[in-house]
Amino acid sequence: MQEESLEHDTQIADAVAERIERLIAEGTLKPGQALPSERRLTTKLGASRSAVREGLKVLRTRGIIDTTHGRGSFVAVLTRQSAATPMMHLLGSQPRTLFDIFEVREMLESESARLAALRGTQADFALITRRYEELVEANERHVGESVHARSDYAFHLAICQASHNPVLVHMLSSVTELLLGSVFASVNNLYGREAEKRVIDKQHARLYKAVMDRQSEQARKVASEHIDTTVACLREIEAEGAQIVRGTLQPEAGA
Repeated sequence: MQEESLEHDTQIADAVAERIERLIAEGTLKPGQALPSERRLTTKLGASRSAVREGLKVLRTRGIIDTTHGRGSFVAVLTRQSAATPMMHLLGSQPRTLFDIFEVREMLESESARLAALRGTQADFALITRRYEELVEANERHVGESVHARSDYAFHLAICQASHNPVLVHMLSSVTELLLGSVFASVNNLYGREAEKRVIDKQHARLYKAVMDRQSEQARKVASEHIDTTVACLREIEAEGAQIVRGTLQPEAGA
């Protein structure tokens, strides 16, 4: 009987772990976000306190959550940055790959925007709004390129997270440094050109509105046009004989 009881407890603990993993995969719980307390999880999942503790232990073993004494458990950063690998260095250092990165961004971000408009929750939209307002503020304050680029990237990432497609989010997160480099190139080269800057600002506003209004096809179209416009402007700079500023982002105050 005791063996049956232990097996039953293990099954419940595995079920608790699976439920929490599902919430993470769906994007309800995001990397760095605190998990509810054990008491709340006990009520929410309909399991005993011991089963919840065992389920959390399973997740810690798998590297899905981190637990800090006195602070509780948090969703782990599941995508380890690989910017230091030889491949990441090669992709980030070669001039031609900048446009390859933009091609990938167009494919991923246009679909992210479409899905965000369809699937985004009120919590997602609140985060997108906060990130958009931070981007607008960065525009108005004329902050450094690094801070501005990070605000730009954070806005697009919030839209991607609202897609509730964990594979899509993982793909974007796994090449964060490459994507940040492409955003840096956009900001550094185009925001000094008033006409181009106005176009990009309007596209950000249209993208934000389309997602918030749940206009999925419009969101997809605007996201795609945004990347196309950026690439066209950068190619125009190259055609003029000017060198496109590339490079990695350096931390700045407030970044």
